[in-house]
Amino acid sequence: IKLEMPTINLDREVTALATVPEVVEALESCAMTWQKLISTALEEQLKKVPQGDGPLAEVNLWRERNDTLTALTEQTKLPEVQKVLEILQEAESEHTGDLQVVLRDLRKHHVEALDNVKFLSTLERHLKNLTYGTGFDVVLDTIPTLMNALRMVWVISRHYNKDERMVPLMERIAWEISKRVYKVVDLHTLFKEDRAAAKKKIAEAKSTLEQWKKCYFAVRAQIETSGREQHWEFDRKRLFEKTDYMASICQDVYDILQVITEEFYNVFGPELKAVTGDPKRVDDLVRAVNGLTSPMEELTFDLFSTENVHDWKLVMEEFKEEVSVENVKQIFVQNLKDPPLYKNQPPVAGAIYWSRSLFYRIKHTIIRFQEVEGLLASERGKEVKQIYLQVAKRMKEYEDQKYNHWRDGTEQILPLLLKNNLLSVSPVTEEPITTKESVRFIVNFSPVLQEIIIETKYMEQLGFPIPEIARYVALQEDKYLRYTNGLKNMLDRYHKLMETMNEAETKLLDDHIEELWRVFKSGHRRLKWNSLGIGDFIVQCTRAIRKFESLVHQIHNNSEAINNTLLFIESTNLFKFPLSKNGDELPKVKEFFEYVKCERAKDVTHMVRKYSTIPQLLMKVEGRVANTNSGKSPKLTSYYAYWENRIYQVLTQLIVKNLQAFNAAVLANVPLFQTEAILSASEIVLQPNASEIDKMTVQCIQDCLEVTKHFVRWMHGTCIECPPQHVEEDEVITFSFYSDVYQNPLIIEQAVLITQNVHKLLVSLSKHLKQWNRYQLLWKLDKGVVMERLAAEKPACITFDEQLQFYMKVAQEVTQQPLIKDEQCIRLQLGPLACTVQENARSWVISFGKLLNESAREELFSLQEEIQVGVFNSCS
Repeated sequence: IKLEMPTINLDREVTALATVPEVVEALESCAMTWQKLISTALEEQLKKVPQGDGPLAEVNLWRERNDTLTALTEQTKLPEVQKVLEILQEAESEHTGDLQVVLRDLRKHHVEALDNVKFLSTLERHLKNLTYGTGFDVVLDTIPTLMNALRMVWVISRHYNKDERMVPLMERIAWEISKRVYKVVDLHTLFKEDRAAAKKKIAEAKSTLEQWKKCYFAVRAQIETSGREQHWEFDRKRLFEKTDYMASICQDVYDILQVITEEFYNVFGPELKAVTGDPKRVDDLVRAVNGLTSPMEELTFDLFSTENVHDWKLVMEEFKEEVSVENVKQIFVQNLKDPPLYKNQPPVAGAIYWSRSLFYRIKHTIIRFQEVEGLLASERGKEVKQIYLQVAKRMKEYEDQKYNHWRDGTEQILPLLLKNNLLSVSPVTEEPITTKESVRFIVNFSPVLQEIIIETKYMEQLGFPIPEIARYVALQEDKYLRYTNGLKNMLDRYHKLMETMNEAETKLLDDHIEELWRVFKSGHRRLKWNSLGIGDFIVQCTRAIRKFESLVHQIHNNSEAINNTLLFIESTNLFKFPLSKNGDELPKVKEFFEYVKCERAKDVTHMVRKYSTIPQLLMKVEGRVANTNSGKSPKLTSYYAYWENRIYQVLTQLIVKNLQAFNAAVLANVPLFQTEAILSASEIVLQPNASEIDKMTVQCIQDCLEVTKHFVRWMHGTCIECPPQHVEEDEVITFSFYSDVYQNPLIIEQAVLITQNVHKLLVSLSKHLKQWNRYQLLWKLDKGVVMERLAAEKPACITFDEQLQFYMKVAQEVTQQPLIKDEQCIRLQLGPLACTVQENARSWVISFGKLLNESAREELFSLQEEIQVGVFNSCS
């Protein structure tokens, strides 16, 4: 591909040539030709794909692309081309932009091709060993070094560090490895080769396929361990599905060679010929063994293709069946005490099934030997036949022993099992049972009885005579299954219902549970599995449970309503804070605590109103359980106590959580209220002072605790509020939860913690105020005494100037101090204090000015008097 150079003379300057229309027009035509040529070349190169499935085809593709793009790139660097571009750019030609875009694409793809060729070249030696190596040993040695080289390319290359480049390359490598195995493992000729050499070849092929995957994961682990490189998260199906499948096929072929070599040719050798005295028969047997591999030598499909997995599986199963001449006796003896059973098989019949299956396998082998005339008549044949007869006899004895033991045991235990009660109780206790929720009823259908039914069916299939009682029970299996399912469902419903009830509800419904148990009683006291009326019993129990379930649901509905009320009370916020006014302006301390108190009073009214609905809900429960509506039914005594205790817990949680929230608000860096720093009696203090703030905090906490005084206790054994009690003439006591709640250690701890935190905060603010004590001379010095002493000293003007400058500086300095100090929940306003300091400083300035004025007047009058005396003397 060659770029055509312009034919016009370009010796003059660029600026001059850019002004000649004929030159520009000719160069534009040339530029359009270059653009089309380069674009076409790029398109052709980008369309090309590797010519082959191996990795070397990809190397060749990039090398060819690099050669082509390098030739083009070098031409674009020629002086003539560069000058054409400069002229067109100077002339502001519209074709320059399109050509520049194409040139940029060319440079980009050239840099990519050059980089890829450089890095792929580092792999080329390994890839050639993989493709053209003389044996598997070369390939096995190459794979680890190749994988490490791929890692270096992944880390350093700018283009082969992405999945879309690296995965196809690895896929080609996997294809090349697979191709090597394809060439070697040819079943049409493999079984005709020396068996040892064939086994070695297959083993090496399998190792090569496994080495590919093993090295990949080893390098991947190194990358993950380094922590500095981008991980290999490639599509493993694309890389290993084919090689893994081929490795499994190699293992199958190796197993076939192993079986034929070890289990046939080593047995049917010269020794067998000598024993039988009939070499021809042994040779016939060897030929039969050779015939085992015929289906594999005549395969009509690609055994390494995953599409043919089913066909290959059939070939392998057929081979295994043909070579099932195994040591059945050893299997039988080893598993005699614990025979392997098929799923859902019973132990006795399953053991007999297992024994018979072994017998049929050994019998099949003997029949195959019988087909070879005279083989079993030889000494070795007679020996094998004798072993067969001994094993077969032992198997028959094993079956008979198993059956007889089962039959005798079944006839003895089955009548006893049928006399079991329908239900059993756990734990077994004498009535009355106090903890009813711990009692569980169990369907007393023995697993042994179920096992006998299954054994009976299998024994009949095996052809054994069945005892009449066992046959009768087996015929009733559907009925027993229906009864056990009905009983189990009924009891599951009862137990789930009991699990939904707490101890208080269990005590509340004690009589109803007893009544339900009376219905259950015949099931664990009277009815047996051979009794009539089992179906009626299930119906009666189900009806009784349904009635009890309805009652429990109604009680739970009322409990849920009470719990919702308690949840409302427990989640009430007793410390609602006022919002700041006018942006940064917060409420003052007293205003803050008054707001909290008022909001709390509103909420308490609502809480008490909710609390008063609880007795009404309990009376509804009383109506369902005791058919009364008094609020003081003896049957509900423990139930009333349960809810009163829940109310106590809720009120305790209410106070604890609110105190914890208030403490968190105190410690948070969000101011809630503000206080001022003022000068009082020559001391800088808070207004209100720390003691008053402490008292207001303590009172707020106390008010929070006293919320519980509004929740009146119930009279003993009832849900009726206790009326006020007159202790003395003027003293009335209301029994509330306050006396119990305020003694709670956790509440006391929280209350103390809040007061301590507020006190620490106030101490911290007081320490901050001590910084202002540097101005205390402004108000602690006696101004009159200072001025009188200074006047007596008659200082110079510079002394007055120094003093005036000092106090003016103080007044100015105060204006620059921060006038707001936020610390946790308190905002300290320093403005009033700053104004006081400024006023004191100005007062000193005024006093010094007044003194200076008086001193100046005296000096002036004295000077005037001196002047007058001098003039008089001159005149005289």
